[in-house]
Amino acid sequence: MKVLIGCEESQTITKAFRRLGIEAYSNDIQDCSGGYPEWHLKGNVFDFIDYKEWDLAIFHPPCTYLSVSGIHWNKKRPERAKKTENALLFVEKLMNVDIKHIAIENPISVISSRIRKPNQIINPYQFGDDASKKTCLWLKNLPLLKHTKYIEPRIVDGKKRWSNQMDNGQNIVIDDDGKVVGWNTDKIKKLRSKTFTGIASAIAFQWSNYIING
Repeated sequence: MKVLIGCEESQTITKAFRRLGIEAYSNDIQDCSGGYPEWHLKGNVFDFIDYKEWDLAIFHPPCTYLSVSGIHWNKKRPERAKKTENALLFVEKLMNVDIKHIAIENPISVISSRIRKPNQIINPYQFGDDASKKTCLWLKNLPLLKHTKYIEPRIVDGKKRWSNQMDNGQNIVIDDDGKVVGWNTDKIKKLRSKTFTGIASAIAFQWSNYIING
């Protein structure tokens, strides 16, 4: 089985597949930070669609101009609106590549209203990570992910809060040293785009089992 993880520099999902003995490769226009450059295909993702006979492709299109959290800026900054249109074309092209099994991952975004609604919306706390981050999955010939382990939140004024949330509900990002990362930095962009390990493990195990065993 061969797996392409497009637009993934962290290699989190790639390593989850590799731990199962599956030939998986990350891809991004930048160098990988996961520690395994021999598993990394650097360059435009479409240059690698025919690199191997892929059984599964998981794509993480950049969400800067797609996520609903930033789309309101498009009215004030017309150049962003054009970039959103280009980003949507990129997503549509990924959805239509000639690979039998495909998953597109993104946060809550305009993909839902402009292309189609996601097949599934998941959170890290459903897969063993103490964090809240709604993640949408658009699937082709793949089953919905089954939740693996629910993490109970703390309750603040009757509302659920996980470890990556302040008491008022605002999300924060914590680095490997346990420090809160500042906004509008390259570091936070990489950390926010990184897949949580529980979700990565579920993706690798469940989808490889589905494709191999039916």
